[in-house]
Amino acid sequence: MKTATATSTKRPRTIAGVTSASADASRAHTLALYESALRLMQDGKYEKAHSAFSQMLASSPGDFAERIRMYMNACVQHISKSQTQFSTHEERYDYAVSLLNDGNYEDARAQLKKIIAENNQADYAFYGLAVLSSMTGDAHLCLEHLTEAIRLNPRNRIQARADSDFQDMADDPRFTELLYPEV
Repeated sequence: MKTATATSTKRPRTIAGVTSASADASRAHTLALYESALRLMQDGKYEKAHSAFSQMLASSPGDFAERIRMYMNACVQHISKSQTQFSTHEERYDYAVSLLNDGNYEDARAQLKKIIAENNQADYAFYGLAVLSSMTGDAHLCLEHLTEAIRLNPRNRIQARADSDFQDMADDPRFTELLYPEV
């Protein structure tokens, strides 16, 4: 007859015998890291996921190693896809607008700023930053970028009057003064 004190936590049995408590703890830690790296991949943070998988590979159990390598390769493929090449600033602008429409505001901002860094006369990039700022609720930055876009190309004033992306700015008197200076 077994007593209550005789029952202890059972360790998993393997072909080699019973695993040690330290091996169980190490495996649990590796599994937690593995799951967090998978979450990074699911969130589209492929560089961070690749880094996490790389750190994990050296100390991972053999049954994890092949999966980790597979996910590392997937991360590399996604990273290389995201490094798109553009032959013109207009192509980069179109890409930035598509990012903006998909809600990837920070990536869109980065693309628009790259255009301006290479060509500080790109009125369309300033206009895009103004739209982005309007959509994200930054009225001051919106006005700043739109002012520059209009300075570089006065036709941007007419375009902004009809652009529904500036609807959140419609009640701002500074916005009205910028678009209708003749009134």
